[in-house]
Amino acid sequence: MNNQDNSRYQQQSQPLTGDRTYNSSSDDDLYGNNSQQHYQNTDVYPPPRNPFLSDHSDNNSIASDQYLQNDSQYNRNQQHVYNDDGYGSGSASDLLHPNNANQHGYPDQNVYIPRESTPLASQNDLYSGAVSSPMGMSTAAAVAGSAAAVAGASTLLAAAPKSRPSSTSLNVMSEFDRYPNRISSAQSVVSTPGANGSDNYHNGMRNSTFSNESGASSLSDSSVANPFVVNADFSPFGGYPATSFPLHIDEKEADDYLHNPDPILDAKNDRMCVKPDRRGMATIAALLFLVLGAIVLFIVYPVLTFTGLTEEHSNIVQSYEELTKYEYGILSGIRTSLVDPDTPDDALEHTALDGSKWPLVFSDEFNKEGRTFYDGDDQYWTAPDIHYAATTDLEWYDPDASITVNGTLMLTLDAFKNHNLYYRSGMVQSWNKLCFTNGYIEAKAQLAGYGHILGLWPGIWTLGNLGRPGYLGTTEGVWPYCYNQCDAGITPNQSSSDGISYLKGQKLNACTCPGSDHPNPGTGRGAPEIDVLEGTVSSDLKTGVVSQSLQLAPYDIWYMPDMNFIEIYNRSTTVTNTWFGGPLQQAISMASTLNTTWYEYGDSPSYQSYGFEYMNTDNTGYIRWFIGDTATHTLYAPALGPNGNIGQRDIAKEPLSIILNLGISTSWVYIDWPSLVWPSHLRFDHVRIYQPSDAISITCDPKDYPTYDYIQNHLDVYTNPNITTWDDTDYEWPKNKLTGCD
Repeated sequence: MNNQDNSRYQQQSQPLTGDRTYNSSSDDDLYGNNSQQHYQNTDVYPPPRNPFLSDHSDNNSIASDQYLQNDSQYNRNQQHVYNDDGYGSGSASDLLHPNNANQHGYPDQNVYIPRESTPLASQNDLYSGAVSSPMGMSTAAAVAGSAAAVAGASTLLAAAPKSRPSSTSLNVMSEFDRYPNRISSAQSVVSTPGANGSDNYHNGMRNSTFSNESGASSLSDSSVANPFVVNADFSPFGGYPATSFPLHIDEKEADDYLHNPDPILDAKNDRMCVKPDRRGMATIAALLFLVLGAIVLFIVYPVLTFTGLTEEHSNIVQSYEELTKYEYGILSGIRTSLVDPDTPDDALEHTALDGSKWPLVFSDEFNKEGRTFYDGDDQYWTAPDIHYAATTDLEWYDPDASITVNGTLMLTLDAFKNHNLYYRSGMVQSWNKLCFTNGYIEAKAQLAGYGHILGLWPGIWTLGNLGRPGYLGTTEGVWPYCYNQCDAGITPNQSSSDGISYLKGQKLNACTCPGSDHPNPGTGRGAPEIDVLEGTVSSDLKTGVVSQSLQLAPYDIWYMPDMNFIEIYNRSTTVTNTWFGGPLQQAISMASTLNTTWYEYGDSPSYQSYGFEYMNTDNTGYIRWFIGDTATHTLYAPALGPNGNIGQRDIAKEPLSIILNLGISTSWVYIDWPSLVWPSHLRFDHVRIYQPSDAISITCDPKDYPTYDYIQNHLDVYTNPNITTWDDTDYEWPKNKLTGCD
């Protein structure tokens, strides 16, 4: 560029004041489109360079209004503010480093126009014909002097498609630029690094520079570049123009597989099986070992332990010397005293109904702490492990619930799930260990719960030894018979169609056929029941009540005995029970009220004694019940005399075993569930038996009414509570002479 050109350029660049607004309207702009462009000049820009003229030409000027319209389009999209220090408001790296053009591959010559550079003034209207070109020439002269160049450029522009910017475009940003604060310049002509004469853009300003000393035209020496290449620097720190990242749709990169999945290849890979290496095999083996170890530890080992297979069994054969071949009856050969040494001296005698003194023949004071009553644990008592299905109890009788503590025998009823039942309680019985015939039995007890709350069922009772409590197979045809006749009373239903009896008949009657299965043929046998007490609470009086009764079969008509032979001593506390029996039993029962302090949760809990005295002679026999030292009522033998088609019933001649239990059942009484207290305890201070000195029988196998051999011959029935009927056994129901022996 000569000095004249430089002076003109500097004159053109003198600072002007004020902003200018340009509105241009043309029928057809450089792209062939009608457009309205509004340009607000807020920044300082150098004068435009005519791309159709050679850089060294003296006729440089503004080519046409179309060029100015393009330039205004560029200026509208490139609104940046630049400071004197070369930093701009945009994010382009050239703003931060105005002299780092070599990083972009541009020539070293850079022309930086400071803020003091001359902006376009109002008199420099680009649309005025008097405006001088950057080279000091008027627009008219420039146009006239370079008609050929303009015509050639117009031909080139006309050949360009309208969908792409022409080669004469300057910096044109998309109207919808994603990064409006960045510098995005589209160069139509991009010279290769080191080429002479390039159109450079630095610091957001377009500079016309001439670096070649020969003055060669950049248009004539360079080829038309790709118009879609955007030479934008995407880094705020510079040095990373878009041309450094020539991404293309066909370009392959190492991480393409991460964001360009191939469904076909993925499906193929999914079908491929990779053989595990040693580490994988070791991991699988360790996992299997852990799983198998857990199965063995938590399943197999507990099962083996529960079944006893892990216990060592001794193979040592123990031998003992047999002293005699004689077999003693249960307790008939006891050599120790049956009277508990802890029994006080004032309890060694009982005064009977006739005034005679009966000595104490058995007592258990329960003073030894921690006694248990599993089968074989105790000499006199056994705690069964059964469900008492005969009365559809809601509890399971568990030996754990029966122990001695603080000088008492304690039976505990608790809401403890056991054998799929929601309650657990205790029962102890002396079946086949301790029995008595005739005498007086006394049990001193503290009843469970409150004396005004219904629901619990404490029991102190006796049963003939031929029937085991809770083992229904042993009581069928035996309970509650006390009959030594051979008439309709031994037949099923008592040969009555009115439903008075549902009993199957007396199995061990007095007229069984010869050779029948019978303990002592010719004698009617059974298992009568005499209750010391069965406890409940009166719903009307809200006080404790006990029933004291004899349960027997066969039945009187309407279950009514001869009441003339029943004596009640105090009708203010004892009354005839309103329930006399049903199809399964007849009950001669009296009900007596109790003091609420005789209960576990009374105001002043205390103990009270209960018992009965009986003699089983045919004509003078009787049963007398007691609460404390006071007799409540007496039943005499004539009350059981012949009635209808049945004969005389006996007061129990069978050896009686003793049962102590605490139950709960809806078949007994209404249960006041919300008011019950868990756990509840039935405690016994002692159990004592007195007998006439001339009629002591404290065995379960007396001579006239043996039971031992019969029990041994049917031991499976007496030891299996799941046998509930005689038909479940291999034994035949004995035939009798009344119905025929054939």
